[in-house]
Amino acid sequence: MRDPRSVLITGASSGIGAALALEYAKPGCKLFLTGRDPCRLQAVAETCRQRGGEAHTQVLDVTDKAGMASWTYQIDNESPLDLVVANAGISTGSDGLKDEALGDLTRELFDVNVYGLLNTVLPALERMRPRRSGQIALVSSMAGFRGFPGAEAYCATKAAVRVYGEGLRVSAAAMGVSVSVICPGYVRTAMTAANDFPMPFLMDADRAARIIRQGLAANRARIAFPRRMAVLVWLMCGLNPNFVDSILTHLPRKSRAH
Repeated sequence: MRDPRSVLITGASSGIGAALALEYAKPGCKLFLTGRDPCRLQAVAETCRQRGGEAHTQVLDVTDKAGMASWTYQIDNESPLDLVVANAGISTGSDGLKDEALGDLTRELFDVNVYGLLNTVLPALERMRPRRSGQIALVSSMAGFRGFPGAEAYCATKAAVRVYGEGLRVSAAAMGVSVSVICPGYVRTAMTAANDFPMPFLMDADRAARIIRQGLAANRARIAFPRRMAVLVWLMCGLNPNFVDSILTHLPRKSRAH
């Protein structure tokens, strides 16, 4: 899908979602943007319009299954979707939390990052499948390749997204629908601004958006970046898990922050 004309992006009020909206904004492209912050969402939409795109916004929580389905069907009825980017998610650590607080945080992460993603993908797939066209992008993370102490629940949600997307790509291709999994490293966003530890190969969101768009245009199965981070992660996955555990024990842990 090199030139999508109807694009839906969740989590579009900031970060990668906002950068992607601006990347696709141009004359002839309809953007359907959702997020939880109405002021930031409107600001992104206005910038998209200044660039020539037609931007429509909807303040919506991706955990609202019925709301997401209704909104997706309404959009698709008016302007059949070419591309859906399931980007909305939260990033937070669990270091220092115990018992009930830890359980609540874990469930919140799965509700948004996994079930919220499914609430985005499944209605879109339902519409794309009969016309045998369309593309779906699932935003995972480099953190989805290995569990890290203090962020085990976050890593687990992104691993679930990655594995689900990889399997879905094969089955959806038989239905004429393209699926790509996006695995960013550290990207400069409001989420990463809360991190109080070193973030190697930190990348600006607009550069990340260009890489994602190029990867989607090429229908790449996995869009992982930066390359140096991807290489390090893949090497780590090949090491003895006990050895990796001994290294991770000494690394700083992510604290409770969205």
